[in-house]
Amino acid sequence: MILFKYYKIRTYEMGLLFRDGEFRGLVNAGQHRFFDPFGKVQVQIVSQRDPWLVHEKLDLIVKSGELKDRAIVLDLKDHERALVWIENRFSHVLPAGLYAYWTGQKQVRVEVVDTRQVRFEHEQFKVIVRSTLASRVLDICGVPRDRVGVLFIEGRYVETLSPGEYAFWKGPAEAKVVEVDLRETMVDVSGQEIMTADKVTLRVNAVVTYKIVDARKAISQTDDVRQALYRDTQLVLRGVIGVRELDAFLADKDAVAKELEENVRRRAGELGLEIASVGIRDVILPGEMKDLMNKVTEAHKAAEANLIARREETAAIRSQANTAKLLAESPTLMRLRELEVLEKIAAGGKLNIVLTDKGLADKVVNLL
Repeated sequence: MILFKYYKIRTYEMGLLFRDGEFRGLVNAGQHRFFDPFGKVQVQIVSQRDPWLVHEKLDLIVKSGELKDRAIVLDLKDHERALVWIENRFSHVLPAGLYAYWTGQKQVRVEVVDTRQVRFEHEQFKVIVRSTLASRVLDICGVPRDRVGVLFIEGRYVETLSPGEYAFWKGPAEAKVVEVDLRETMVDVSGQEIMTADKVTLRVNAVVTYKIVDARKAISQTDDVRQALYRDTQLVLRGVIGVRELDAFLADKDAVAKELEENVRRRAGELGLEIASVGIRDVILPGEMKDLMNKVTEAHKAAEANLIARREETAAIRSQANTAKLLAESPTLMRLRELEVLEKIAAGGKLNIVLTDKGLADKVVNLL
């Protein structure tokens, strides 16, 4: 029968003494002997080089009071979390529960945080959120560049977050961050079959360029702001074109585009959007209507060409009448005109002209 048990505890170790399953105290460094004829004594040796004391009977050890001045004891409530530094280096985050850290071998510093302030902020934020156990107690999210995050806690709007990294405590309240892209975006409203006031069906393609300027309004007013803008543009387009006849629409498409933009811009403001541009990209006529309009255009152009020709003929006759009047009033001009005619005749072949005192025209007639 073994009457004694021997234990050697090094300087960086600590013994946990149990007798018949009950914690009886701590055993310091050194050689120790225990009288134990019935095998009820047990000394569990733990290293203080790892300050975190993990034991299935930690509650009994803490309750005994033996850890006083030897360890940091944490009893974290449901709304509390602890940040632990070891040797001035951040180690980990602790959830609610009972914990103990030896202070004999290494420097341990603990900061208790109240999680009822749901958003976690700290001067060493980046180090903490990347540490061990952080993901167990923190919801970590990032807002990319050119976007913002709309923060809701328990379904209530709190604030709009700029690009960066954020963390929220799990458990006390539900935190949700909705990302919103602030870059310019285009909505293509294509293939719209619209009937004009004179019962002509057109196919119209429009385009809207926008960006979000009020992220909270953009996600609160509708579940899909892009789809809402598409739907509203579609309705406005039908309303603007449907009250016009085809000729009026085609003759003043700029006015239609302006009215379209004014109506879409007003609705976009209610959705937290800013409109950069609105335009009608294509207007497609039915095949038979296109042929008919081509014929009308061709007739118009032919009439215009005929009118221009008549105007030119009238102008030529008027010019000739004015010239004849001048020649009749001035013999000298008449003589010069005769000479010009003879010059043109002479240019076409060999012609000899003899001038006398009689009229030049008579001589030319004799010569011919």
